[in-house]
Amino acid sequence: MKRLIIADSHVGQKPDDAGAMVSVVERAAAGGVEEIIYLGDAFQYLIGMSKFWTRDVLRVLESWRKARTAGLTIGLIEGNRDFFLDAPELANEIDWSARVRDFETGGRQYRLVHGDLVNRRDLQYRFWSTISKSAVARMWAQLLPRPVAVAIVRHMEAHLAKTNRKFRYKKPIEDLKRSAGESWADGVGTVFWGHFHTPWMWRNGDHEALIIPAWLESRSSVMVGEDGGWSLVDEEFRPQRLILDEESNCVPPAPNGAAR
Repeated sequence: MKRLIIADSHVGQKPDDAGAMVSVVERAAAGGVEEIIYLGDAFQYLIGMSKFWTRDVLRVLESWRKARTAGLTIGLIEGNRDFFLDAPELANEIDWSARVRDFETGGRQYRLVHGDLVNRRDLQYRFWSTISKSAVARMWAQLLPRPVAVAIVRHMEAHLAKTNRKFRYKKPIEDLKRSAGESWADGVGTVFWGHFHTPWMWRNGDHEALIIPAWLESRSSVMVGEDGGWSLVDEEFRPQRLILDEESNCVPPAPNGAAR
């Protein structure tokens, strides 16, 4: 299966980013992509109940419906801006949602995780994340009038962003290495995270872990092929060079992506 993985698109945050995302979905459906996976934070915020859906959300959902009718699968990894993705209204618009997703292709095992919970030391964020996604919060979301519920969610999302900011923009390198090692021990060859917005990579032999750059700023995503390899691509699905920071431990891949 040919998969397109999009991290942190935050649709609704910039002018006409919904239109740009619709174009990506349409191009994927026409270009042989069989599954689009959003690696968390697909929208400025996404709540499973339709009363919260903005015009931008509805516009992208319509493109998902058309793509799914054509046979393409849509999957969502839960990010810090995502709430109650298993709610029936949203579940009808996608094929699956999960906190963690594993898949195998070309004999290689992949693991997808948003990354907001990688840092175990960020106790304040972990606490607020638990509260905002609890059964009580779900009940409020279901029962409150839409304007009140939206205001509460926006407040909670803003608080989550504030508490997690220092760990997002200064990557918790040791926690990322630990998390990568735990996945590798499970037999995973490649780990993909989002959340941190700028790329970082760690390799140990044939094992690798990568933070995929945020689509919001880069308009980049990752294409995983049937042969088990992957490459960074632009909006036209042309291969891009992956530029890594000084904290990464591998030589940046060739212009055609990170092929093994």
